[in-house]
Amino acid sequence: MRVNGDLKDLATTVTDTDVIEPVTIDSADGLNILRHSAAHVLAQAVQRINPQANLGIGPPITDGFYYDFGVETPFTPEDIKAISKEMQRIVREGQRFVRRVVTDEEARAELANEPFKLELIGLKGAQEAAEGASVEVGEGELTIYDNTTRDGEVVWKDLCRGPHLPNTRMIGNGWDLTRIAAAYWRGSEKNPQLQRIYGTAWPTKEELRAYQERIAEAERRDHRKLGAEMDLFSFPDEIGSGLAVFHPKGGIIRYEIEENLRKHLLRNGYDLVNSPHITKKDLFMTSGHLQTYADGMFPPMHLDEVVDEEGNVTRQGQDYYLKPMNCPFHNLIFRSRGRSYRELPLRLAEFGTVYRYEKSGTLSGLTRVRGLTQDDAHIYVAQDQVKEELTTNLNLVLDLLRDYGLNDFYLELSTNEEGNPKFLGEPEQWSTAIDTLREVAIESGLELVADPGGAAFYGPKISVQARDAIGRTWQMSTIQLDFNQPDRFELEYTGPDGQKHRPVMIHRALLGSVERFFAILLEHYAGDFPLWLAPSQVVGVPVAEQYGDYLDDVIAQLRAAGVRADVDHSDDRMQKKIRTHTTAKVPVILIVGEQDRAAGTVSFRFRDGTQENGVPVEDAVRRIGAAIASHALVLKAGDLA
Repeated sequence: MRVNGDLKDLATTVTDTDVIEPVTIDSADGLNILRHSAAHVLAQAVQRINPQANLGIGPPITDGFYYDFGVETPFTPEDIKAISKEMQRIVREGQRFVRRVVTDEEARAELANEPFKLELIGLKGAQEAAEGASVEVGEGELTIYDNTTRDGEVVWKDLCRGPHLPNTRMIGNGWDLTRIAAAYWRGSEKNPQLQRIYGTAWPTKEELRAYQERIAEAERRDHRKLGAEMDLFSFPDEIGSGLAVFHPKGGIIRYEIEENLRKHLLRNGYDLVNSPHITKKDLFMTSGHLQTYADGMFPPMHLDEVVDEEGNVTRQGQDYYLKPMNCPFHNLIFRSRGRSYRELPLRLAEFGTVYRYEKSGTLSGLTRVRGLTQDDAHIYVAQDQVKEELTTNLNLVLDLLRDYGLNDFYLELSTNEEGNPKFLGEPEQWSTAIDTLREVAIESGLELVADPGGAAFYGPKISVQARDAIGRTWQMSTIQLDFNQPDRFELEYTGPDGQKHRPVMIHRALLGSVERFFAILLEHYAGDFPLWLAPSQVVGVPVAEQYGDYLDDVIAQLRAAGVRADVDHSDDRMQKKIRTHTTAKVPVILIVGEQDRAAGTVSFRFRDGTQENGVPVEDAVRRIGAAIASHALVLKAGDLA
C-alpha cells in the first residue's frame, strides 16, 4: 500500500489520519514489488547452494529483475537450473518478509561477511551509490529484511529498503530465470567483476508465457540476425566497433528511406545543406559541446603544427574533433551573411554523419553505433513563429512515420533540472520553452508523458514514441527548442522594425539516425519490407526455360519504369524458385507459362501465397508502379487492381 504517498509493506502500522492507497500486483508499483521480492528469493537460493557467495544488489528492472553475486567461478546453465529449483522450494515454503530497522553499527555487525553490503552502508544517501542501489539504502533509516519460517525462525536476511510481498508464496509460478551476465560492481571497470543473474516475474503463469512469446518473437525479428540472413549490413572487425557498412540490398533500402524524406523536406520548405565531418576545437567550445558532451566525443586530432629543421615549433597546431552534432555548422551557415525576417522560418536540413564515442558495452547492432547519419534539421524562427513551426513539424513527423505503417504514438516532454549546471541558459528561457512545447503537445491530442531531467543541455524537447508491430516502444523523432545557441553564436536577423533580433532555434530530427530507424523498420516488418522499400521488388519465374525470353521483356519494361526486377534463369525447378524467393521476402513474383505468353499476360504471386492470373503486361507494369508510388504496405491478390 501507499501511506501518505510512500510505498509501505502491508504489515505497516497506520493511523486514522493516514491517507491509504491500495497497490495491486498488476500495477507498476505492484510489479516492481513482486520482482524485487523474487530477486530476494533468487539471492537466498544462491546462498543456500553456495554459502560463500557474496551479495551485491538486486533491483527490479523493466519486465524483470536481477541480482549480482561475488562468486569464485562463473555461473553455468546447470547452476541456473539448480538455483531455479531451490527458488521453487523457497516460494512454496511461504516465508514471510519481515522489515527491521537497524543502525549502521548493527547492520555492519550482521553483514560482516558481505563486503558489498558494507560498502553500500557507507554510501547511504550518497550520490555516488550504484545504479539500482536505491533498493538497498536511501537517505532515511537503514533496514534489513528477514525471511522467516511460519515458526518465526529467521532463515535468511538482506539489507533492503523494501517494500516486499507479505510472503514468498505470493510470488507464485509466473517467474523464470532468463540469462547470466558479467557486471562490474557499481558499474565501474575499476571494481570487481560480479556475476549477474537476470529473471522475470509476472502475476500469473499466463502472463509469463505471453511475455516469453513476445521475447521469442523479438528474437526472431532481431535486426542483427535478419541483417545477416538478408545480406543487408555488417560490422567488419577491420573497421572498428559500432561502425557499420551497408551491403547493396541494405544500401537500396537506405536510399529509399533517405529519398522519401528528401521529398517530404522539399515539399515543406526545407533547404538542403552539407557540412564536413571534422572541425576545429573552438567551434565546439562556442556551441557548448566540449563543456557538456566531451565524454561522448572521440579524442581530438592535433594537426597543423609546423616544426623547423631544428625541431622548433614555428606554428602552433590545433585540435580537430570528429563532429558529434551538426548544429554548430548550421549556425555558421545562418551567420554567413545578413538575414532578414522575410527569410524566416529558415529551415536547414542535412543527412549529416556524426561520430559519438559510445562505450563498447552500450553498442547494440544498428540501434547504438559510433558512426551515425542523422536526418538533421535546424530551423531559425522569430519568437512569434515558434508555436506554429513546432506544430507544423510535429505533424510532419507523424505523417512521415505513417508512411511506414507506424500509427500508434505518444509524446514525451523532456525538461531540465533546476540547479543542474549541465543545462545552459536562464531559467526564464527554459520555462518559456517548456510551456510552448507542452501547449503544442497537448493540442496534438496525443498522450503526453513527462521526462524530468531528460532535456538536452541547450533546451527541452518533445520526442515521438511509436509502438511497433509487437507492441514495443521506440523513441523516434525529436523536436527541441533552443534559446541558447543563437546567443552563443550571436545569431541575428533584421526585423520589420529595422532592428537586430535574436532568432529562436529549433533542432529537429524526423527519423533520428538513419541506422537506428533502419533497424526499427527491419524488426517492425520482420524483414518483410513493403514493395516500395524492398531491395528486390519483383522476380520473374518462368514455368520452363522456353518462356525466359518473354519474361526478360516483361522485366525490362518494369526496369524502365524504375522497378527493381530480375528474372531467375537458374536450373532449379519452378516450385523451388518460388520457395527461394518467397523465403527471401520478395513482395511480387511474376510467373509465366504458355498461356501467358500466348495472351501477352503474366501471373502474380504474392508473399502470402495468394495469386492473380492472366494480367496483361501493360496493366502489370502500371499496377506495380502505382503500388510503389502509393507506398502500399501489404500486397495480396486484388490489391493491385
